[in-house]
Amino acid sequence: MTRLLLIATSSLALAACTTTTTAPVVLAPAAETSEPAASAELAQLFERYDAADLALSPMSKSYRGIIDDDYARWGDFSDANQAASLELKRTTAAAMKAAFDPATLSQQDRLSYEIFLRDLADAEANRPFDRHGYIFNQMSGLQSALPAFLINIHRVAEPAHAEAYIGRIADMGRLLHERIAESKARAEMGIAPPDWVYPFVINDIDNLVSAGMDNAVLEDFAAKVDALSIDDAAKADLKARAALAWDGKALPALAALKAEMVRQQASARTTDGVWALPNGEAYYAAQLASYTNSDMTPDEVHAIGLREVERIHGLMRGIMAKVGYTGTLAEFFEFTRTDPQFFAKSREEYLAKVDAAYAAMTPALKDYFGILPADPLVVKPVEAFREKSAGKAFYQSPSPDGTRPGTYYVNLYELDSMSLNELEALAYHEGVPGHHLQRSIQTGLDGLPAFRRFGGWTAYTEGWGLYSEELGKDMGFYQDPYSDFGRLGMELWRAARLVVDTGLHHKRWSREQAIDYLLTNTPNPEADARKAIERYAVYPGQATAYMIGKLKIMELREQAKADLGDKFDYRDFHDAVLAPGPVPLDILEENVRTYVAAKLMDDAIME
Repeated sequence: MTRLLLIATSSLALAACTTTTTAPVVLAPAAETSEPAASAELAQLFERYDAADLALSPMSKSYRGIIDDDYARWGDFSDANQAASLELKRTTAAAMKAAFDPATLSQQDRLSYEIFLRDLADAEANRPFDRHGYIFNQMSGLQSALPAFLINIHRVAEPAHAEAYIGRIADMGRLLHERIAESKARAEMGIAPPDWVYPFVINDIDNLVSAGMDNAVLEDFAAKVDALSIDDAAKADLKARAALAWDGKALPALAALKAEMVRQQASARTTDGVWALPNGEAYYAAQLASYTNSDMTPDEVHAIGLREVERIHGLMRGIMAKVGYTGTLAEFFEFTRTDPQFFAKSREEYLAKVDAAYAAMTPALKDYFGILPADPLVVKPVEAFREKSAGKAFYQSPSPDGTRPGTYYVNLYELDSMSLNELEALAYHEGVPGHHLQRSIQTGLDGLPAFRRFGGWTAYTEGWGLYSEELGKDMGFYQDPYSDFGRLGMELWRAARLVVDTGLHHKRWSREQAIDYLLTNTPNPEADARKAIERYAVYPGQATAYMIGKLKIMELREQAKADLGDKFDYRDFHDAVLAPGPVPLDILEENVRTYVAAKLMDDAIME
């Protein structure tokens, strides 16, 4: 199960000077299920677990909108703290099994029971590899994740919150020094990223340091303090103390981090996959099993990717015929990746087109969903200080207290890497009917335990995002053939991920081999392909979740259509998928089968 903090830090990239806000999606009450509420005893057990788990992670509290005495702290990132989190899961699971017989629980409670045990099993399987991750990397390394957290998550609604912000600036010194030591220890164990990762990390550090007192963190702090209803002298005092904390604590730690990154880079490996790490093959197998919710081997995943690439290539040739293009598929790829007509001339143009896509999609949702999101959706470009290293698009879930909207972050660093052909599909994936719809509904499931409201399973969540891209086609969108080609290009990209991720980490491909595969088999530009492979290299297995999850959702939908015939309703199917929140794929299959059986029984009674 993907811990809340991991979900959030992978999408922390985050807002520069321009922000657009969509009209809020049609408001609806938070999703409710037809099942009875959890028994008081089981609910209390999960509440105690949640409180104890949150106590181990001040950052998780902040993502949830909780402000307490820990608001000035980052928390403990040590191996001992990770062990304590796992032990808490173990003791809670033991207490749950001792006190409750799943056969006597309601359907919703049985689901919570099973998901908690699956969460524990997933954590146990990955525990041996807790130190295999790269602490400092170009995607979610602390050198950029901590500043981005302060800017995007840390709220300042009163002076005490500003004091806590200063506390977190100062605590960056402590945390970075601790993680530098751990990074050094891992490097000595042979666990460190490839050599090309280091320049990205160093660039992020340099961007913050070279800005002096005009850096993104202090600018954000000043803007938040200026919005407070306090006198000018108090504002000046807060800003001065924030600057002192930055200069005295954060900057020395960033300097030490840069020095360590330079030292590690000098002897960094030139291989790219995690197979080169100690016990790397077992690590990748565990990651693949976790992200795909399956026992598929890397070779099986690779084969699925090759099959899907071939299928989508065939559909793309149909688009070529529709637009009258007479060259080869490879030539069509080159045409769509280089012709200026397929790219925005400015950031403002791109963002305006995103707004237009959501304006068209929003009123259509009610015909395909019984449950609708209650949170507004905003669109922001990635922050300038890390847009060079960040990925092309991210989504940040809304806070449960309503103080933070759902946010689609789009990286406009290189407009010639953001094809307008893909704009619709990317917007649907990240916003509605994709991540925003799903996660807003999930966050609003008030009757469910917190680990279900705020956790996640990547194959489910990203599978839903990819499914939503094709759902847009079912809903009548992608009227421009080139936009439909862009949709297929996005799907092709996820199919190719199955090939290149297993290629990198199992078949021992080099980064250049993987990049070349994408350039040969997809319409994406070289910069896009290079950044993607660099992402997959530091997130082994994660990229496979999208297509595996999407294929399962599509399989279940087509089976439901076959079973229900003309009684099939998109709204009922989507509610069956979304109302329970994220689940492993085999449990999703059980949920859909239960919905179909109930629908058939209801119809039989009606007849």
